[in-house]
Amino acid sequence: MSENLKSKDNFDYGLLGMQEFKHILHDLEFYKSRDRQLDAILNTSTDGIWICDGSGTILSINGASEEFNGIKADDFIGRNITCAAEKGIFDRSATLETIRAGREVAIVQYMTKKKRFLMVTGTPTFDEKGNISLVIVTERDMTQLNAMRDQLEETRMATEKYKDKLAELSISELKDQDIIAESRETRNILRTALKLAHLNVSNILILGESGTGKGLLAKLIHKNSKRRNNPFVQINCAALPESLLEAELFGYEKGAFTGAREHGKIGLFELAHEGTLFLDEMGDLPLPLQAKLLKYLDDKEIIRLGGTKSRKIDCTILAATNRSLEELCSAKQFREDLFFRLNAFVLHIPPLRERPEDVLGLAGYFLKKYNKSFNAGKQITSRAFNILVSYPFPGNVRELDNLFKQAVVMCEDNTLDAFIADRLRHAKGKTIKTDHEDSPPNLTSQICIREKEVLRDAIKKCKSSREIATYLRISQSTVVRKMKKHGMSYSVMQ
Repeated sequence: MSENLKSKDNFDYGLLGMQEFKHILHDLEFYKSRDRQLDAILNTSTDGIWICDGSGTILSINGASEEFNGIKADDFIGRNITCAAEKGIFDRSATLETIRAGREVAIVQYMTKKKRFLMVTGTPTFDEKGNISLVIVTERDMTQLNAMRDQLEETRMATEKYKDKLAELSISELKDQDIIAESRETRNILRTALKLAHLNVSNILILGESGTGKGLLAKLIHKNSKRRNNPFVQINCAALPESLLEAELFGYEKGAFTGAREHGKIGLFELAHEGTLFLDEMGDLPLPLQAKLLKYLDDKEIIRLGGTKSRKIDCTILAATNRSLEELCSAKQFREDLFFRLNAFVLHIPPLRERPEDVLGLAGYFLKKYNKSFNAGKQITSRAFNILVSYPFPGNVRELDNLFKQAVVMCEDNTLDAFIADRLRHAKGKTIKTDHEDSPPNLTSQICIREKEVLRDAIKKCKSSREIATYLRISQSTVVRKMKKHGMSYSVMQ
């Protein structure tokens, strides 16, 4: 009986051992499958992943992280995370900061070997006692995200330019046309002017003090209009007496007056047919000619002096003046009906003293221009910039242009600061405070000056715009744009 029981017991225990063994085999296969799944997840992820235990020992590094950091996982697995920090692979360790904080930590990490920025998040897991058992670190390449952001911003800007019909005109193209637009006011004027040009709008009135660039803006409108391949004809209405001005504008027939050419002469209206006629100093146009101009604006026809036949003329009319047409109308020196015909589209260029950003941009432009023209290598410092932005420039852009032309030609020193200070002191008629401490700070100019100094320093330390972007932690497109803004290049700065 006892033997039977013993045999039965042996049989039960043997059967139980076999079942446990099968369970162990099943669990082993399950964990092997789970391990393969985790490996697949780790190595197919485009984000870098590090797994460390609670003490910082590295348990796993995926392939994406090997690529980001320029390392091999086998060289670090089993070692503490401090060894990677000591080797200078990155500037900060998310694992160590997570262990110290006892919570999730997100940082921006700079990878010194690959020279790229990563967004790194360290996430802890805890055991039943509340201690950190694992730290999962994920890395995402910010370089690619920054590039995508820059590309998205460029696409957005291109779309906006297309909507405003400005897509084909970049800042560099404006500079090719001698247009410097650093201030918001100037950019708004250019945006409006270019929109009018693309829409082929006529009867545009350009207002501004003498020397602000009204003629330059008129040429810009013509160059960007549908009439760009046809004549741009310009006349200063204050430069000729009334009798000659009428003959110049409308032409004359044979024998129209004593001294007239035998075959007559075509006028500027006819020369500007299918092109643009720019009437500068419009406020000085005599009243009789104002009436003839108004008639042309009404029916698009002119009659030569001494003639009887009307001629159909199709041209864009641009007018400019530095005088107040409202005041001239009140004084009965300008026709109100003509004023209202020209007042539909008005571009008002503010004086240079009201846009200091343009003073700095123009100063750099004129310095580069005349250095090239006279084969010179003159320079100015931040001291000269402070002097320039504190001077009111009654002659506006024309005065600034002449100042740099004289400075580059006449100054014996390589640095133009003293020459500029002396000329502007005499022009102003009193001493100009040249020390930064003595003059009220101009935030815009100081930011511009500091930005240029930072770029100059970065150019000396880096070999490419990409390296500068990494060094300054900005996008490459921003570096290129700001170098163009300040007229910088490697050939000039190094």
